Amino acid sequence: MQPRNMSMSGVVDLAAVKAAGEAKQKAEQARADAARTGEAPVSGAPLVFDVDEAGFQLDVLQRSTEVPVVIDFWAEWCEPCKQLGPLLERLAGEYAGTFVLAKIDVDANQMLFQQFGVQGIPAVFAVVAGQPIPLFQGAAPEAQIRQVLDQLVQAAEQQFGIVGAPIDPQTADVQDVPDEAPVPAGPYDAALEAANQALDSGDLGGAVQAYKNVLSDDPANPEAKLGLAQAELLRRVQDLVPAEVRKEAADNPADVQAQIRAADLDLVGGHVEDAFSRLVDAVKRSFGDDREAARVRLLELFEVIGTDDPRVTSARTALARVLF
Repeated sequence: MQPRNMSMSGVVDLAAVKAAGEAKQKAEQARADAARTGEAPVSGAPLVFDVDEAGFQLDVLQRSTEVPVVIDFWAEWCEPCKQLGPLLERLAGEYAGTFVLAKIDVDANQMLFQQFGVQGIPAVFAVVAGQPIPLFQGAAPEAQIRQVLDQLVQAAEQQFGIVGAPIDPQTADVQDVPDEAPVPAGPYDAALEAANQALDSGDLGGAVQAYKNVLSDDPANPEAKLGLAQAELLRRVQDLVPAEVRKEAADNPADVQAQIRAADLDLVGGHVEDAFSRLVDAVKRSFGDDREAARVRLLELFEVIGTDDPRVTSARTALARVLF
């Protein structure tokens, strides 16, 4: 699955990080203070560790002055979390100290969940020099996660002056991550990787076809379903002129196709709830083929965000009310 909502393009939006210069100065001061007091550098801590509300100040905020801290918000009942978590843990080992991974159980740490404004899990943030940076929501393909992590590490160094302490991955202390036998490649791994690469390179037509090829043999494949939904969405909006689409939708509220195009743009722009409510309203106001078109597009956008997302749950309830 591709990073959603906060990072639809898979790019870390550093413009959203305020006061970078001040944060950099704060990080340098924290390192100087640690050196003066003889405290052990936080970069020597485990690469992967659990965090609760009591330890957040020390384990995340203080540590983020020495190394980028990636936060994985998860819960035991969350199935996508069980796919994403082990992948992030493995990458923390491979990146060998250039970032560390903090795991936060949202059920046990509701205050942190709310403070970060998490809207659905799994959700991945970073903290650099005490500054929170949203990375992505939902599970994601490994290639795209690596891209986000590479950008994060580069940004931490360039904008905050923070460089993690590279270590030997063979001796890395990764807390609570049991040794596992290598997972054999699945029957569609190569095809999915090709589809993901096509999506990353902007070959949307090739990505759509590649995901369809997987689904023709494995209709329930979750990564292919999500990849196809996102590739089709991006292909639909690539030639649209946003100002014209939005004006047309505003001038013609009863034009279902205009509302559908505007909803696509809403979602790509990160306005998830606006996209959903626009289509629910279109379903409510229309009949026949128009109503079915709006309903189907809404279901397709649900696939882009992920069916476990609370915004999808809310929109499903709203849809049910107008349909029945």
